[in-house]
Amino acid sequence: MQLPGSNQGYEPVQPIAYSHRLHAGELQIDCLYCHFGAEQTKAAGVPPVNVCMNCHSFITAPYNVIRHEDEQATKEGRKAEQIVSAELARLFTYRDSSMSTAIGTGSSIPWVRIHALPDFVYFNHSAHVHAEIECQKCHGEVQTMERVRQVEDLTMGWCVNCHREFDGKPIQTRTLTPPTDCVGCHY
Repeated sequence: MQLPGSNQGYEPVQPIAYSHRLHAGELQIDCLYCHFGAEQTKAAGVPPVNVCMNCHSFITAPYNVIRHEDEQATKEGRKAEQIVSAELARLFTYRDSSMSTAIGTGSSIPWVRIHALPDFVYFNHSAHVHAEIECQKCHGEVQTMERVRQVEDLTMGWCVNCHREFDGKPIQTRTLTPPTDCVGCHY
């Protein structure tokens, strides 16, 4: 039997092969840079195309590919061509489409949702961010994932256990006490 919200191991293919291993791992881009909604709102959300374009207006392919083209062009005495990887070309298509959204014809990147909770569950990302709970506690070691997957089952029991064992401290000594009663998370 599959419980609501229990999609442990779910790892869908996304419309753009975005590597959290590269961005959050190697480049150490903070989760909140892209998922800025997590700091202020209930939902972390997915970034709009313009957030991607903050870097990818200038970075159009892996560094080693661009460097190789520069070296080859120098050897051949010509101007280096701009190299655009296939995945970033796909991103640019969404960018161009989103620019026409103002006139009602564009679209954003149709990311496939991975971490979904039932409608009757209230989860507030900002409360967890302000409590300094690392994203990895619920989402797993995302910075090591080429493609994001749901690591934890996110069932009620899993959440309640975390709330009970918060900071590994007894309930009397905590400065912050997450709710463990029904109304803390359910409508």
